[in-house]
Amino acid sequence: RQNKSIMKNQNFVLIWCFFLFTLLSCNKSGVFDEPDIAEPGPRTYENVQEDFENIDFKTGHNDVQLENLENDIWKFRVVMPDVDFTNNNKRPLIITLHGCASCGISPDSHKFTECLAEVGFESLDAIILSPNSNGKLWPTIENNEQVKTLVDLASTFLPVDTNKIVIHGYSDGGNGSWFFAETQSNIFSASIPMASQYNTTNSGVGRQIPIPVYVIHGQEDALFPVENVENWVNASIDSGSDITMVIAPDLTHNEPCEYAFYLQDAADWLVNHVWN
Repeated sequence: RQNKSIMKNQNFVLIWCFFLFTLLSCNKSGVFDEPDIAEPGPRTYENVQEDFENIDFKTGHNDVQLENLENDIWKFRVVMPDVDFTNNNKRPLIITLHGCASCGISPDSHKFTECLAEVGFESLDAIILSPNSNGKLWPTIENNEQVKTLVDLASTFLPVDTNKIVIHGYSDGGNGSWFFAETQSNIFSASIPMASQYNTTNSGVGRQIPIPVYVIHGQEDALFPVENVENWVNASIDSGSDITMVIAPDLTHNEPCEYAFYLQDAADWLVNHVWN
């Protein structure tokens, strides 16, 4: 009997311990606590670099997207020439900015490269990178950061000749190429704005643009009158800017593909005037 009593006491103690353990393991709502799971840390530039480096760029069109530091998505096209990544065969980099940048978010605006940028810059055998504006003008803080970051990533992980990086654009993109020429001259060797409108004056006095600029504008451009552009170009030249302006007879604003011939001349200007 004494042994049975001892066993009962031992069983009671075990049951009580189990009950107490269960009670302590529960939160106030009576639900078992989940094990601690570490929250992911903030996204770093190293994460962005790693994601870009892991993109498998092929010869031709590469339509890709990249998560930036703010966890937003950048969409862009990279047109790759036939280059050997293992060779020191560095190529010019053309950043081309599409028009109608603030017309609303279009998922395909950055894909408009075939009839203008690709034809115009064909002789350079360059890498062409065309970002999507995400419905915002190019000089905004967001797009300023996007352009500068994509240039840095391309220069780091693609065979880019950093002495031959050009900013180019049409319409809103042309306005953006003026802006980057004036504000990011440490990055770009030249700017080629097309069908654009950018006031280069303060109180009627022209501002000097630090890098060479090749302006292409249609004689019949009704949206951005050619007379205004000529006045701003001349004022900036008077202040010491290196600007070439070419007027395309009979061309209007909304026919960008018709300007490809003039862009081919601009490519020759890069080789013979800027990079020689």
